[in-house]
Amino acid sequence: MPELPEVETTRAGVAPHVAGQRVRTVIVRQPQLRWPVSEALARDLPGQTIHGVQRRAKYLLFAADTGHVCLHLGMSGRLRVVPADTPVDKHDHVDIVLENDAMLRFNDARRFGSLFWLTGKPEAFPLLARLGPEPLSDDFDGAWLKARSAGRRTAVKAFIMDAAVVVGVGNIYACEALHAAGIHPRRAAGRISAARYAALAAAIRRVLGEAIAVGGTTLRDYIGVNGDTGYFQLSLAAYGREGQPCPRGCGPIRREVIGQRSTFFCPVCQT
Repeated sequence: MPELPEVETTRAGVAPHVAGQRVRTVIVRQPQLRWPVSEALARDLPGQTIHGVQRRAKYLLFAADTGHVCLHLGMSGRLRVVPADTPVDKHDHVDIVLENDAMLRFNDARRFGSLFWLTGKPEAFPLLARLGPEPLSDDFDGAWLKARSAGRRTAVKAFIMDAAVVVGVGNIYACEALHAAGIHPRRAAGRISAARYAALAAAIRRVLGEAIAVGGTTLRDYIGVNGDTGYFQLSLAAYGREGQPCPRGCGPIRREVIGQRSTFFCPVCQT
């Protein structure tokens, strides 16, 4: 599934092409994705101008005159800017055609993505209302993690993957951040010191920032806006490296299932 760096890479890729452009028409070929595509999208968006693109967690928000298009890539979704006369491929479910003869095309083989038309404040939308802070914002730090973890017995890996605690820390980046901070993924969230949470928050920021800089991590279906793939997988220290030596020279990386997700860590340097 595309994680925060992949979604941010998508946002940065499409934003220059759509900001300031007026929508000519919206074509919905497949209205049933993870949730039904908002019927109002094709009715109300044409004729409006897209003023910018923001990201909230793994959602993209396209600001128009009277509302926002709220898009989630799901497990295999791809969002591209292509010429308006580009032939339709299998799984091309939604087109937002612009008056400059370009269009925003959403392709989703597994149909786990979603498209909503929001006329109220985006932060009040049920899927966005209870989200935690952005990991790269000033609202997120070790003190926030320490406060939210009080009394929590859940494994710290599951804790930092909880979107109500902090958004966008998916499985890959949770493994990498915990390895960078030297924290065992099974350690109880409520039994981690303030100093170690400060290190973990810094590691989360660093890992996500580095992944964004190289276009994310390419696993399975994800391909960026321009067809390129991300390169962060070339610098993974723990994820997917079961049996390979820890970069710190401790011994082999171990794989265990925590919270139904494959978890990779070094049993020596992560305590």
